[in-house]
Amino acid sequence: MPQLLEYIDAIARKLKRDVLYLEFLRAQRPHRADYRSLETRSRIMQWLDSEGIEWRECGQLASETVMRSYAGEIFINVPFDETDDQYRKVQAFLEYPDCTMRFDDVRFYVVTLEIAMKNAHHDEPGFWERWADNF
Repeated sequence: MPQLLEYIDAIARKLKRDVLYLEFLRAQRPHRADYRSLETRSRIMQWLDSEGIEWRECGQLASETVMRSYAGEIFINVPFDETDDQYRKVQAFLEYPDCTMRFDDVRFYVVTLEIAMKNAHHDEPGFWERWADNF
């Protein structure tokens, strides 16, 4: 069944803040579509659920020049704030104290609101429909 995912930059604009984002490396797997079988991804989602931390699937940064299929990316609904207990908990789970990743096939990003605002024109009514008509 098809599903509609929000791009991570659209989520940042909607929340009007920097957002946390996980990407799962393709080099570790032969096909993008197999993200559901990634043990690391399942483990992270289970941990987030067990900690009561809200998350959802999302798309990468929106692009008018590149079309990508969904590869398992996750938005974590915790503010990027080093004084926030939930942020520190997420960071400690995903990273070692020296800020290297605990999981080889995961990248932990902050998408700043400043970067997200570069695509603010995507929020105009009908933008993506017009884009598709001209594709």
